[in-house]
Amino acid sequence: MNDRPDVDDPVVADLLARATFPTGITPLRCAVSGGADSTALLALAVALGRPVTAVHVDHGLRPESTADAEHVSRLAAAWGAEFEHHSIRIEDGGDLEARARVARHAAVGPEGLWGHTADDQAETVLLRLLRGTGPHGLAAMRPDRHPLLGLRRSETVALCAHLGVEPVDDVTNRDPRFDRARVRHDVLPLLVDVARRDVVPALARLAQQSAELDDLVGLLAAELDATSVHQLRAVPRPVAVAAVRRWWVATTGGLPPPDAAATERVLAVVDGRSRGCDVVAGWSLRRRHGVLRLVRVDP
Repeated sequence: MNDRPDVDDPVVADLLARATFPTGITPLRCAVSGGADSTALLALAVALGRPVTAVHVDHGLRPESTADAEHVSRLAAAWGAEFEHHSIRIEDGGDLEARARVARHAAVGPEGLWGHTADDQAETVLLRLLRGTGPHGLAAMRPDRHPLLGLRRSETVALCAHLGVEPVDDVTNRDPRFDRARVRHDVLPLLVDVARRDVVPALARLAQQSAELDDLVGLLAAELDATSVHQLRAVPRPVAVAAVRRWWVATTGGLPPPDAAATERVLAVVDGRSRGCDVVAGWSLRRRHGVLRLVRVDP
């Protein structure tokens, strides 16, 4: 294993120039599985010269997961980073991929940084399209928590080789039980064949443009009182939907915004087609004298 990554290394410097790490001197928390992407994230974070913690989450889904934790611990020590380990047991069954993701994010925390690349962004856009997402979902991952979105997966692999690090090979990344693995190994290669070119830049660009539009709509929505039927009716539908989503998250204590069907029920109340509706997760919407209320319904 080579010495601590250094910003004076031309290879490291080139990748850092295209990364989007938070500015300032605050410590950085990096989610590090031990794979090439997260190892590159840790290396670039260390090269910045700021305090860094490598946060490793062991889901217990693979027999070799303990060895992965030891690998990340040794790597962090060699590069002068702190190491934090979380052991979480995820039972096999439905929505395994989603439940594991939620557990990871909870362990790493809201300030954590993730090593997803442009290739991961392209996969996320396709996954969300397949699930019927709207413009907000197409924005996919944001660069404030995903500093490597401007890099390609091949570049993180090359950086590991340059630094003399053998990354962990997570076989679940090829497990056809997981939607992302199918998109990565089946869907994207097919799209490349049909388009006769690399489609990752186009999908990543779609995510960036969607994020810009979503941010604009969000700024307009922030000026609204989402409890006012009059104000919601006076703006274009995307702005009204964004205002309702913001209000929902604030009122419910951070629950995920309603899906498309639930949003339509809410808009029916706003438009006067009904006086109330059940939304989701035990919450109902009521309208009286042009004012909306979200009410938690007791089980």
